[in-house]
Amino acid sequence: MSELNEGNAMNQQEPNQGLVGEELIEGGLGHDIEGDKFLTFRLNNTVYGVEITRIKEIIEYGGITRIPMTPPCIRGVINLRGNVVPVVDMAERLEVGHETDVSRRTCVIITEMEDEGEKMDIGFVVDAVDQVVGIHEDHIEATPSFGTDVKSEFIAGMGNVNEKFVILLDVDTVFDVEALGTLVEQAIE
Repeated sequence: MSELNEGNAMNQQEPNQGLVGEELIEGGLGHDIEGDKFLTFRLNNTVYGVEITRIKEIIEYGGITRIPMTPPCIRGVINLRGNVVPVVDMAERLEVGHETDVSRRTCVIITEMEDEGEKMDIGFVVDAVDQVVGIHEDHIEATPSFGTDVKSEFIAGMGNVNEKFVILLDVDTVFDVEALGTLVEQAIE
């Protein structure tokens, strides 16, 4: 998989300014690819993917306010154009290592979730964004029952991209608002 070049999502002029899902494709990151489109990113040297339709935008890491007595997977909140957006440390949430170390390539991916009919944005911290890839349905394998560090309920499938597997995440399960709320309640107790 190729790396993002310096002029893309990681080189922002303003804090919290980012690329929106369609801009990723139109801007050349996913131009002329076939199959379902997935944004790939890295956590602890493993490549993961999320359906591009689930990505609202990608922003530069920064401006996160920590909230006392929250579980380790909740990094804090950010102010995104006047809205309070919770930020989840994806490595902690998937239990694939310690809190993500911040580097110049660290970023926050914003996704939109629905809770009891209301939409809310949730951000998640990743080590680096790679690219948008197209994966044909026949190149997506079933969720393995063993052999990954990630809980199987978080995995939608394994995408075969250039003879390497990308762990495709089920965003609805990973960011289930009730499950995250339960984690916060347990941390407070």
